[in-house]
Amino acid sequence: MENPTIGTFIAVFEEMFGRGLFWGLVVLAVVITLAYIFVLIRDRSVSWRKFLLAQLFMPIGAVAAVWFVFAITKSHLRDIGGPIDLILVLGIATLGAVGAAILVYTVQSVLKGPGPAE
Repeated sequence: MENPTIGTFIAVFEEMFGRGLFWGLVVLAVVITLAYIFVLIRDRSVSWRKFLLAQLFMPIGAVAAVWFVFAITKSHLRDIGGPIDLILVLGIATLGAVGAAILVYTVQSVLKGPGPAE
């Protein structure tokens, strides 16, 4: 893969996850991102109380993301073979943690509405 392109990455992810699951995850990510942007615009500020609770869910999101990828690819921790594999697992965990925080913050804000000025 000398010249990776977006099309190449999409093809690889479709092969790994299956076309339906991959595009379902893309749609879900877009919906959650749009809801998060809506909440930030509506509230005009970040609620630090909601943000703190969202951060508490970050480790759960990290573990869930790594577990999900291992389950989909039928891999295990024992299959990690080198530094690039470890970097990839840490990247997946980081994205899972950030995604969980955004999801929890957005769900709290949508369900509870804008809180008092904090």
